[in-house]
Amino acid sequence: MRIFVVGSGVVGTATGKGLLEAGNQVTFVDVAPERVSLLQGLGLDARAELDLRAERDSFIFLTLPTPNVGSRYDLSAFVAGTRGVGQALRVSGGRHTVVVRSTVDPGTTDGLVGPLLEQESGLRQGDGFLLASNPEFLRAASAAEDFRWPWMTVIGSRNRRVQERLAELFAPFGGSLRIFDDPMTAEFVKCAHNLFNATKISFWNEMYTVADRLRLDLGAIADTVSRSAEASFNPAYGTRGGAPYGGVCLPKDTMAFLGFAAGVGVDMPILRSVIETNSRFVDRTDRTDQGDLGDRVDRGDLDGSEGTDGIDVDGVDYFREPLPGRSGAADRGLGSTGRRTGAAVLAAEAGERGVRWSTNEIRAADEIPRHATDPFGLEPTDGTQR
Repeated sequence: MRIFVVGSGVVGTATGKGLLEAGNQVTFVDVAPERVSLLQGLGLDARAELDLRAERDSFIFLTLPTPNVGSRYDLSAFVAGTRGVGQALRVSGGRHTVVVRSTVDPGTTDGLVGPLLEQESGLRQGDGFLLASNPEFLRAASAAEDFRWPWMTVIGSRNRRVQERLAELFAPFGGSLRIFDDPMTAEFVKCAHNLFNATKISFWNEMYTVADRLRLDLGAIADTVSRSAEASFNPAYGTRGGAPYGGVCLPKDTMAFLGFAAGVGVDMPILRSVIETNSRFVDRTDRTDQGDLGDRVDRGDLDGSEGTDGIDVDGVDYFREPLPGRSGAADRGLGSTGRRTGAAVLAAEAGERGVRWSTNEIRAADEIPRHATDPFGLEPTDGTQR
């Protein structure tokens, strides 16, 4: 197949070389003269501009840099490169497929790349050119190897023939293949992929801080947890989305450990965020249940008098109270029975370094904070797949 790689940095070079080794005709395009010279010195077809005048159908991969500036992507180079592709399409007689391989916000392929190409080329998407998303999963230190032996290839396109041709193009490299009917889903996959990795690293850094304070070997702990926690070895656990964790263990242990960490002088913002996020989904589940009592699944009465595990929560919803820094009802942290709620205890204790849980805050069994059970009637804490 005829391939053009626009943007020949680490990702572009690894992509182009891999496709070239698989028997495709590849041309590298880059605006940096020194990079073009370097690639030409390696015997590769490298140019400073994309020229499609003598070309028939091809794949044009956009592997342009998208660095962040604060909390947004800097798309200046990406937009400039896309405009250049559009200008090249204007004088081409072929029907080319532009494939976004750069990491971008979900919706960029359809919402930015397509309109820019139409503006610069005078062509219409679907007739004059085609679009797809094919996010890369390459590590900088091993980009060439990662391309040759991928764990997974992700393709997103509204055109069935484009899906088939890209699948054919990447088939020689093996690995799992995921095909979606719109580019935005593929773009979202890449973002979620990186965010999940970053969150896992930060979670264990937070646990390291606590373990270090206790002079414990986190390496041995993490190695054991990676084999004992279902979230580590079951890909389906916790990845469905839309439902809070429930049961007894996860709600009580997240709250209790946050307080324990505060007692040894360690703040845990990630764990606090976990509790806060789960609280929001509990509220959402409650609103849904109250709107349709006939469809309630193993949730007990509205007053919370009986949950699926038989624990009497006595009408107190501990996680409806504001977390640290939040405002809301019951500012003194009192639930409907006048007792301090779990979130109020969290607010009082988690923000105070060196303060341990006082004995008057130890709750009886009927005061254990309750989260909604899984809406399918399953308890994730009992090892049930989520």
